[in-house]
Amino acid sequence: MKNITFLFVLLIVFTTQSYSQNQKGEKVKDNISSIKVKDIDGKELSLSDYKNKVLLIVNVASYCGYTKQYSGLQDLYENYKYKGFEILAFPCNQFGNQEPGTNEEIKNFCSSKFNVTFRLFDKIDVNGKNQSPLYSILTDNPVTGKGDIKWNFEKFLVGKNGKIIARFPSSVEPTSEKIVSLIESELKK
Repeated sequence: MKNITFLFVLLIVFTTQSYSQNQKGEKVKDNISSIKVKDIDGKELSLSDYKNKVLLIVNVASYCGYTKQYSGLQDLYENYKYKGFEILAFPCNQFGNQEPGTNEEIKNFCSSKFNVTFRLFDKIDVNGKNQSPLYSILTDNPVTGKGDIKWNFEKFLVGKNGKIIARFPSSVEPTSEKIVSLIESELKK
Protein backbone atom coordinates (compact mmCIF):
# COMPACT_ATOMS: atom_id res chain seq x y z
CA MET A 1 0.00 0.00 0.00
CA LYS A 2 2.91 2.38 0.79
CA ASN A 3 4.32 1.89 -2.72
CA ILE A 4 0.99 2.66 -4.36
CA THR A 5 0.56 5.79 -2.24
CA PHE A 6 4.10 6.92 -3.06
CA LEU A 7 3.55 6.36 -6.79
CA PHE A 8 0.25 8.23 -6.64
CA VAL A 9 1.91 11.22 -4.89
CA LEU A 10 4.77 11.13 -7.40
CA LEU A 11 2.29 11.10 -10.28
CA ILE A 12 0.44 14.10 -8.84
CA VAL A 13 3.67 16.06 -8.34
CA PHE A 14 4.87 15.27 -11.84
CA THR A 15 1.60 16.17 -13.53
CA THR A 16 1.15 19.43 -11.61
CA GLN A 17 4.57 20.76 -12.61
CA SER A 18 4.32 23.03 -15.63
CA TYR A 19 7.06 22.46 -18.17
CA SER A 20 7.58 23.58 -21.73
CA GLN A 21 10.51 23.71 -24.10
CA ASN A 22 12.84 26.66 -24.44
CA GLN A 23 14.15 27.89 -27.79
CA LYS A 24 16.78 25.12 -27.84
CA GLY A 25 14.15 22.44 -27.26
CA GLU A 26 15.29 21.85 -23.66
CA LYS A 27 12.63 21.08 -21.07
CA VAL A 28 12.13 24.10 -18.78
CA LYS A 29 9.72 25.03 -16.06
CA ASP A 30 7.48 27.92 -17.07
CA ASN A 31 5.37 28.51 -13.98
CA ILE A 32 6.56 30.25 -10.82
CA SER A 33 3.74 29.11 -8.50
CA SER A 34 5.70 26.36 -6.76
CA ILE A 35 8.64 28.63 -5.85
CA LYS A 36 9.23 29.64 -2.24
CA VAL A 37 10.87 32.98 -1.42
CA LYS A 38 11.65 35.06 1.66
CA ASP A 39 10.31 38.54 2.12
CA ILE A 40 12.56 41.36 3.30
CA ASP A 41 11.79 40.45 6.94
CA GLY A 42 12.88 36.83 6.42
CA LYS A 43 9.38 35.32 6.32
CA GLU A 44 9.13 32.43 3.85
CA LEU A 45 6.16 32.34 1.53
CA SER A 46 5.11 30.49 -1.56
CA LEU A 47 4.42 32.31 -4.79
CA SER A 48 1.27 30.16 -5.00
CA ASP A 49 -0.06 32.63 -2.39
CA TYR A 50 -0.36 35.04 -5.34
CA LYS A 51 -2.66 32.76 -7.33
CA ASN A 52 -5.21 34.82 -9.29
CA LYS A 53 -3.03 37.94 -9.05
CA VAL A 54 -1.18 39.61 -11.90
CA LEU A 55 2.44 40.14 -10.84
CA LEU A 56 5.22 42.47 -11.88
CA ILE A 57 8.51 41.03 -10.62
CA VAL A 58 11.46 43.43 -10.57
CA ASN A 59 15.10 43.19 -9.48
CA VAL A 60 15.81 46.47 -7.68
CA ALA A 61 18.75 48.48 -6.34
CA SER A 62 19.01 51.61 -4.20
CA TYR A 63 21.96 53.30 -5.93
CA CYS A 64 21.23 52.87 -9.62
CA GLY A 65 20.36 55.33 -12.35
CA TYR A 66 17.03 53.49 -12.60
CA THR A 67 16.27 53.74 -8.85
CA LYS A 68 13.84 56.56 -9.63
CA GLN A 69 11.63 53.86 -11.14
CA TYR A 70 10.51 53.09 -7.59
CA SER A 71 8.17 56.08 -7.99
CA GLY A 72 6.61 54.64 -11.13
CA LEU A 73 6.34 51.21 -9.55
CA GLN A 74 4.56 52.71 -6.54
CA ASP A 75 2.17 54.65 -8.83
CA LEU A 76 1.44 51.47 -10.78
CA TYR A 77 0.83 49.56 -7.56
CA GLU A 78 -1.52 52.18 -6.17
CA ASN A 79 -3.51 52.27 -9.41
CA TYR A 80 -4.02 48.51 -9.72
CA LYS A 81 -3.57 46.86 -6.30
CA TYR A 82 -7.32 46.71 -5.64
CA LYS A 83 -7.89 45.04 -9.00
CA GLY A 84 -5.67 42.02 -8.31
CA PHE A 85 -2.18 43.36 -9.09
CA GLU A 86 0.98 42.98 -7.03
CA ILE A 87 4.59 44.09 -7.40
CA LEU A 88 7.30 41.80 -6.05
CA ALA A 89 10.63 43.63 -5.70
CA PHE A 90 13.82 41.61 -5.23
CA PRO A 91 16.91 43.61 -4.22
CA CYS A 92 20.09 42.47 -5.95
CA ASN A 93 23.71 43.62 -5.60
CA GLN A 94 25.11 41.97 -8.74
CA PHE A 95 25.27 45.09 -10.90
CA GLY A 96 27.90 47.65 -9.97
CA ASN A 97 27.53 47.05 -6.21
CA GLN A 98 24.41 49.26 -6.33
CA GLU A 99 22.52 47.44 -3.57
CA PRO A 100 25.12 46.98 -0.78
CA GLY A 101 22.78 47.53 2.18
CA THR A 102 21.17 45.08 4.56
CA ASN A 103 17.52 44.17 4.17
CA GLU A 104 16.66 46.61 6.96
CA GLU A 105 18.58 49.43 5.23
CA ILE A 106 16.89 48.64 1.91
CA LYS A 107 13.45 48.63 3.52
CA ASN A 108 14.11 51.98 5.24
CA PHE A 109 15.46 53.51 2.02
CA CYS A 110 12.42 52.42 0.00
CA SER A 111 9.90 53.68 2.52
CA SER A 112 11.63 56.97 3.34
CA LYS A 113 12.67 57.98 -0.20
CA PHE A 114 9.84 56.54 -2.30
CA ASN A 115 7.00 55.67 0.11
CA VAL A 116 7.05 52.11 -1.21
CA THR A 117 4.13 50.01 0.03
CA PHE A 118 4.43 47.05 -2.34
CA ARG A 119 6.20 43.94 -1.10
CA LEU A 120 9.99 43.84 -0.86
CA PHE A 121 11.86 40.56 -0.67
CA ASP A 122 15.16 39.20 0.59
CA LYS A 123 18.24 40.26 -1.38
CA ILE A 124 19.05 37.59 -3.99
CA ASP A 125 21.29 36.77 -6.94
CA VAL A 126 19.47 36.95 -10.26
CA ASN A 127 22.36 35.49 -12.30
CA GLY A 128 25.22 33.03 -11.82
CA LYS A 129 25.82 29.95 -9.71
CA ASN A 130 23.74 31.27 -6.79
CA GLN A 131 20.83 32.38 -8.98
CA SER A 132 17.53 32.20 -7.15
CA PRO A 133 15.15 29.46 -8.35
CA LEU A 134 12.62 32.16 -9.26
CA TYR A 135 15.05 33.90 -11.58
CA SER A 136 16.17 30.62 -13.14
CA ILE A 137 12.58 30.27 -14.40
CA LEU A 138 12.17 33.94 -15.31
CA THR A 139 15.36 33.91 -17.40
CA ASP A 140 14.80 30.58 -19.16
CA ASN A 141 11.30 29.94 -20.41
CA PRO A 142 9.45 29.65 -23.71
CA VAL A 143 8.00 33.17 -23.57
CA THR A 144 11.06 35.29 -22.80
CA GLY A 145 13.70 32.85 -24.00
CA LYS A 146 16.99 32.23 -22.24
CA GLY A 147 19.11 35.16 -21.15
CA ASP A 148 20.71 36.60 -18.06
CA ILE A 149 19.43 39.72 -16.35
CA LYS A 150 21.36 42.62 -17.87
CA TRP A 151 20.90 45.26 -15.16
CA ASN A 152 18.79 46.48 -12.26
CA PHE A 153 15.06 47.06 -12.74
CA GLU A 154 14.35 44.40 -15.37
CA LYS A 155 10.69 43.55 -15.16
CA PHE A 156 8.68 40.37 -15.68
CA LEU A 157 4.91 40.28 -15.99
CA VAL A 158 3.33 37.08 -14.68
CA GLY A 159 -0.28 36.07 -15.21
CA LYS A 160 -2.85 34.96 -12.65
CA ASN A 161 -1.95 31.33 -13.39
CA GLY A 162 1.75 31.85 -12.52
CA LYS A 163 2.95 31.77 -16.11
CA ILE A 164 5.35 34.34 -17.49
CA ILE A 165 3.79 36.75 -19.97
CA ALA A 166 6.50 39.28 -20.83
CA ARG A 167 9.94 40.63 -20.00
CA PHE A 168 10.91 44.29 -20.10
CA PRO A 169 14.42 45.74 -20.00
CA SER A 170 15.47 48.27 -17.38
CA SER A 171 14.93 51.19 -19.74
CA VAL A 172 11.17 50.53 -20.02
CA GLU A 173 9.44 52.66 -17.39
CA PRO A 174 6.96 50.82 -15.14
CA THR A 175 4.18 53.21 -16.19
CA SER A 176 4.89 52.83 -19.91
CA GLU A 177 1.91 52.19 -22.19
CA LYS A 178 3.41 48.80 -23.07
CA ILE A 179 3.41 47.57 -19.46
CA VAL A 180 0.16 49.26 -18.39
CA SER A 181 -1.81 47.88 -21.33
CA LEU A 182 -0.58 44.34 -20.68
CA ILE A 183 -1.43 44.62 -16.97
CA GLU A 184 -4.94 45.88 -17.79
CA SER A 185 -5.43 43.10 -20.31
CA GLU A 186 -4.32 40.42 -17.84
CA LEU A 187 -6.48 41.80 -15.04
CA LYS A 188 -9.56 41.37 -17.26
CA LYS A 189 -8.93 37.64 -17.72
